[in-house]
Amino acid sequence: MGCRWRHNPRSMNAPTSPPPAPAAPGPQPLGPDDFDAQDAELDALREVDPETPQWEFCEGFLAALVCAPRPVPPEEYWPVLLGEDFNPMAHMEFVWRWKRRWTEVAAALDAPVERLDDERTYQPEVLDTRGAVLSLPEAERGDTDMANLPAYGQIWALGYMYAVETWPDDWAPPRNEEAARILDDALSAIVRVAGEDRDPPTVSMVDESGPPSVSEQRLDDFGAAIWAVYDLRLLWKSVGTPVETIRKAPEPGRNDPCPCGSGKKYKKCCGAA
Repeated sequence: MGCRWRHNPRSMNAPTSPPPAPAAPGPQPLGPDDFDAQDAELDALREVDPETPQWEFCEGFLAALVCAPRPVPPEEYWPVLLGEDFNPMAHMEFVWRWKRRWTEVAAALDAPVERLDDERTYQPEVLDTRGAVLSLPEAERGDTDMANLPAYGQIWALGYMYAVETWPDDWAPPRNEEAARILDDALSAIVRVAGEDRDPPTVSMVDESGPPSVSEQRLDDFGAAIWAVYDLRLLWKSVGTPVETIRKAPEPGRNDPCPCGSGKKYKKCCGAA
């Protein structure tokens, strides 16, 4: 679904980006039919496992994996996302489209973009669920509780943070204070979108002339979250994988037996130095 961006400070008065270089041959970007097919696969999985997430959640989860401090192998992330019983070999079309989307997201996050309306910019596949329901005739809305429908971008952000929270050691703050601040600011921007949109709605992402369902503040927060994903991708590529703290084994007392096995006291053997 297309997105409209407004009043984002980073997009205002920014220099025009140079035209992109010709793309090397590779997997084609996913189109509407591909996303519909992913939704259909997830619907089928949900009949067996009701906890199966929707694609928007998977989209956020995938983006976090692309940005992750270390490469998380598929055998590690599939059970987390789609359950222990998910068999990739039985869902090869879903996996192939997932890989294509992965390549597309990685290329977008590595592109030198300066504006959100640059065609190379990462555009999360998100839904304006409230806008879609409000665009229906009132008789067709049934007893839908609008207050309980997810806000614009909320499910995507929850998927992103689910990946972060699943591997907390990977996402631990770097030792460098500036890098740690960038990490905190970026994750905070995504967490804001994982919350509710409590400001007055002013626009619809479904139909420009439709009933308003998304606030201006939400659009700004969502734009900030997109830039946060760029910051996280660059941060971990610059900092590298966090190094586990090396803990020195406790040194034996001077009158304790020497750990080398000589039978002498430590002070008379290896501790003599």
